Amino acid sequence: MDGPASDSTLAAVTDAALGAAASAGAEHATVRIERIRTQVVVVRDGRLETSVDDTEIGTGVQVIHDGSSGFAGSVAVGPDPSASLARAAVQAARATARLRPRRVELAPEQSPGRVEWVSAYETDPTAVPLAEKAGLLTEWSDRLLGAPGVDHVTAYVMAVREDTYLADSSGTVALQRRVRVHPQVEALSVAGGGDFEEMRTVAPPVGRGWEYLGGEGWDFDAELAQLPELLAGKLQAPPVEAGPYDLVIDPTNLWLTIHESIGHATELDRAVGYEAAFAGTSFATPDCLGSLRYGSPVMQVTGDRTTAHGLATVAVDHEGVAAQTFDIVRDGILVGYQLDRSIAAAQGFGRSNGCAFADSPLHVPIQRMANVSLRPAPGTGPSVEELIGGVGRGIYVVGDKSWSIDMQRYNFQFTGQRFFAIRDGRLAGQLRDVAYQATTTDFWGSMEAVGGAGTYLVGGAFNCGKGQPEQVAAVSHGCPAVLVRGVNVLNTRQESGR
Repeated sequence: MDGPASDSTLAAVTDAALGAAASAGAEHATVRIERIRTQVVVVRDGRLETSVDDTEIGTGVQVIHDGSSGFAGSVAVGPDPSASLARAAVQAARATARLRPRRVELAPEQSPGRVEWVSAYETDPTAVPLAEKAGLLTEWSDRLLGAPGVDHVTAYVMAVREDTYLADSSGTVALQRRVRVHPQVEALSVAGGGDFEEMRTVAPPVGRGWEYLGGEGWDFDAELAQLPELLAGKLQAPPVEAGPYDLVIDPTNLWLTIHESIGHATELDRAVGYEAAFAGTSFATPDCLGSLRYGSPVMQVTGDRTTAHGLATVAVDHEGVAAQTFDIVRDGILVGYQLDRSIAAAQGFGRSNGCAFADSPLHVPIQRMANVSLRPAPGTGPSVEELIGGVGRGIYVVGDKSWSIDMQRYNFQFTGQRFFAIRDGRLAGQLRDVAYQATTTDFWGSMEAVGGAGTYLVGGAFNCGKGQPEQVAAVSHGCPAVLVRGVNVLNTRQESGR
């Protein structure tokens, strides 16, 4: 495969950076060259509104020197700049040594040697001409604008190709390419008296190419055909009556609840307090490992960087750790965390599980989320219809929207795109103004059933934020539909005072 620079440049950079780091006394060094191309196209009411095509390229060098970590990055790519970066990283490590609370050590890791890996895709979405991208979004917009009751349509696609070269002093040499794409269409209907409703597609972002928009992995034609009727029904739907309900939650909504209440809560750097200043800590502290009842016995959660078409899927992370799968919650009990090499060593874990990532060659890798997923029921498992059939009075929740969670990832509130009343085991029309509210352990502890593999979907986001300065990462979360009993539901319009 072709990398972010020519083979000769990559080899020269490796020799220069690792040689300079060793000469300056570094015990370990990693050099990373990346070329990240990001495209965004937005069509508003059938007209091109925004077009972005950005390419970032640069070099980052990280070292461990006398128990301290140092990093330096530059947009320059070449042997001389890389050697300078290695020396600057050593200087940074010397400077931070005065303030470090402990010596920085890396959990041991056997080098995977040379690795070449490409994510699963057919057509590079960043290579598709702008005219073709805008043309498809315009066709989708016109299709919805021609439907009764649809007043405005925004169609959007974001595409990323990320080429990474990584080499370290342990002998790892890795070339990796990740391709991902996220299309989204939102329709808005304006009624009399200033009332309005909006509804968007629930197709998840994926690690696929442009073929995704052609129907591989998602039926966009079918969803767009349903959207006007669903939007009209939502606008006419009665407001929800606040109170406890049994919820059947579709994976298009549940992935975000997993992300916020499990994914972030089980990042070990957060759990030991390293994220306190910016994005909060976690209630799932290390003393809870092996004993905290996170949820009901049907709750099985894994982390991995191996999921097919997953947004966090790689062959090796930015510390040269091979991708792997690991348990986080087993039978409802907290049994694991997401780790990078330094946090694994500091907290007594024998090995990292490959969760180090930087969103730019100019940023230092930090501990980031893997693909964190709730496993479906073994065997065939219940269908969505069977889960709904077990509910007397409840709500079926589809699609994500707004969310809120406290600094310890414990008290939360989520809304959605579509809400359907359930009466005596059957859907009974849409509802409006719905939000569900709970604490993390109460919510997952009330999960009575998880759907089978036929209900399983991999959702996710391009924009998970963490760190100071903030870094943004793409991550996926697979899950089935679930049945959760007795969840508190709010009427958002009443809560807002309208």
